[in-house]
Amino acid sequence: MSQEGYTSPAGITSADTSLNSDESQRTNPKKTPIQILHEYGTKSGNLPVYVMEKAEGEAHQPSFVFSVKIGDVLCTGQGPSKKAAKHQAAEAALNILQIDAGAVKVPVKSESNGVVSETNNHPNSVGILQELALQRGWRLPDYTVLMEAGPPHKREFTVTCRMESLSEKAVGNSKKVAKKTAAEKMVSKLQGLSGCSEITWTPKPSVRFENLRNSSAENITSLRRNPLSIPNTDYIQLMLELSKEQGFEVTYFDIDELTVNGQYQCLAEISTSPVTVCHGTGISCSNAHNDAAHSALQYIKIMATSK
Repeated sequence: MSQEGYTSPAGITSADTSLNSDESQRTNPKKTPIQILHEYGTKSGNLPVYVMEKAEGEAHQPSFVFSVKIGDVLCTGQGPSKKAAKHQAAEAALNILQIDAGAVKVPVKSESNGVVSETNNHPNSVGILQELALQRGWRLPDYTVLMEAGPPHKREFTVTCRMESLSEKAVGNSKKVAKKTAAEKMVSKLQGLSGCSEITWTPKPSVRFENLRNSSAENITSLRRNPLSIPNTDYIQLMLELSKEQGFEVTYFDIDELTVNGQYQCLAEISTSPVTVCHGTGISCSNAHNDAAHSALQYIKIMATSK
């Protein structure tokens, strides 16, 4: 799509923009194409979904291509920033749908890449993740109480939020608070992985143990053949190399409480299907991580060699 008519990230126009779109911008000068399209999607029940198709060019002159799908309409846009490309895509969709922006009014909702949030500047992150999963066809977010600690009058709950291959952990004085905080951290992580406030991250498919058994790649073959009892081995690095080769992700969670022997504790979570969680201990956090990675590698070795 031509960028000759590019004005600013707040309002992208193109040389061949229709009269209808121009009229929309004049009647709603403060609304961007993304906002207008989202309001239409909220009202019609078909929220727009944005996907980054391409990122190229030099660092000083990047070029992004985004697609947007709303109902049966699929459009693309190109621009020097992710936001500009999304505006172009949204504007193209508005042109096809022939939407009069002045007729679209949804005052109680606000936009977060097709995800409904509260308008009081405190987004309902639990709801955002729920709707995001439904909208994208992902598995629903899973919340697990990892640990309860503290005296009865001052309990602390540790909750894990899992979203596809990602995990986040949070602590709160109630399960509800810990769940909400974990969801907020997950939303922040998704935005960080997307490189912007609007979530465009696409999950990797979960790796099944059947795939590991059938793989003949270098690292998994070495894991099957060699012992895992060599002193001073960096098991974290071995796990990192294996995860990159096999396409799964590893997340380490530090447990605040020490063991009865005064050692640090850690959980290593692997984005296999089903999800694998292994425990580790050590005289330091890094040693606990290494021990958890060792346990996880041992488990993968068993699962990758068993028939």
